[in-house]
Amino acid sequence: MGTGGTRALIVDETGRILASATEEHAPFASPQIGWAEQNPEDWWRACGIAARKALAGAALRPDQIACVGFSGQMHGAVMLDDADKVVRPALIWCDVRTEKQCRELTDKIGAQKLIRLTCNPALPNFTLTKFLWVRENEPQNWKRVRSVMLPKDYVRFRLTGERATDMADASGTLLLDVANRRWSQEVMQAAGIEESLLPQLFESPDTCGKISPSGAVASGLRAGTPVVAGAGDQAAGAVGMGIAAPGAVSATIGTSGVVFAATDRPSLDARGRLHTFCHAVPGRWHVMGVTQAAGLSLRWFRDTLGAGTVDANDKRDPYERLTAEAAVVAPGSDGLLWAPYLMGERTPHLDPNARAALIGLTASHTRGHIVRAILEGVAFSLRDSFTLFAEMGVPVKSIRLGGGGARSPLWRQIQADAYGHEVEILEAEEGAGYGAAILAGVGAGVWSSVDAACNKVVRVAQRVAPQRAVVERMNTSYAAYRRMYPAIASVLGTG
Repeated sequence: MGTGGTRALIVDETGRILASATEEHAPFASPQIGWAEQNPEDWWRACGIAARKALAGAALRPDQIACVGFSGQMHGAVMLDDADKVVRPALIWCDVRTEKQCRELTDKIGAQKLIRLTCNPALPNFTLTKFLWVRENEPQNWKRVRSVMLPKDYVRFRLTGERATDMADASGTLLLDVANRRWSQEVMQAAGIEESLLPQLFESPDTCGKISPSGAVASGLRAGTPVVAGAGDQAAGAVGMGIAAPGAVSATIGTSGVVFAATDRPSLDARGRLHTFCHAVPGRWHVMGVTQAAGLSLRWFRDTLGAGTVDANDKRDPYERLTAEAAVVAPGSDGLLWAPYLMGERTPHLDPNARAALIGLTASHTRGHIVRAILEGVAFSLRDSFTLFAEMGVPVKSIRLGGGGARSPLWRQIQADAYGHEVEILEAEEGAGYGAAILAGVGAGVWSSVDAACNKVVRVAQRVAPQRAVVERMNTSYAAYRRMYPAIASVLGTG
């Protein structure tokens, strides 16, 4: 269950995808700058449609489904009343209105103590600060709240009637004691949040409910079908890419961009520039760097400045046309640089007020130069996470690409060159939905563990090596890129 839509996959015991279906969500509302809201009822509508489409596409009976897994966008704040009705639209992951609440919570607990308790600093994206904003600014709404949950967990609640979540998704709430995999009593007390509001915690492959009769009517699934906890989209996507053991790293470019590394212990950055969360693999953790506007940067350019029309016979997808223009531009974009801070930035700046910039424009630059600068700028932003991994001693043995950045041949090569490391492309990169299906398979006993499942079904199709001469050019550009944020923050008075 993503931001733009819900995708349903049906996977067999070999990992083969039998059918898939997608139903779009209504676009998220942004009533003010930095706000982002969606209606949870629309997620539920999309879930039922996507599930029924997938069953029909596979020509399967509902009783042939062994288990259901879940994944979804993280950090969203869903609030229900005593009749289990949605109190107000959910504040979703990219909503950054809660800077004031972050400061107040940090001052109350202490920055270092908060990181020690939750492995993370208070960020506007995290769920707890969204609850605090509603309590402060919409007290009549908050008085009605009797339970809270994350986006995918609302859909699960409608399917099963169970209030449950998983360790990985709960890690992004700022309410979880990540190191000990339990709700943090100290943070709840400091924030004034009752544990009775929160869902029950499970490990990702654990069964946490069954499809209810009303859930069966809405989805076409069989009542009584087991349901596992699943995981937030990043951890589930990592499982779907085989990022389970230490040393395995993924770089995924969707609307946002994420660099994800599996670890066997909770690795902390003392300044909180990387997120440290529980993994979907029981007993493991992961560190994660996030670029707020990765694929969003290219979509913004397409939608705002236009892909244009080459001629009446050019029927190519606009993204294909734009990247074709960028492909003829030399690496380094002739000095043009893009800072992708369209929605503020998380890693490494933790600055919701950061703003994007295109620097170095000349009259000789073309649209292709701008597009290539955007592709390179996003890759440099993700490289910031690799730089932090090196500081923390997090091993990087292999890098697997996911999302739109894996589908574009040009963006694959740009990432290999920007990271200075070979990257791998998978046979089937189906993202978080595939990871959710793997978790369901483990829950159903098809595979003995998440590791066994990943070893069985995740296969590398291609490897892209960095070009040595281009890596040198990318290193020079990256050094210039690193100087952009301080300059932008100085001009705008942020940071």
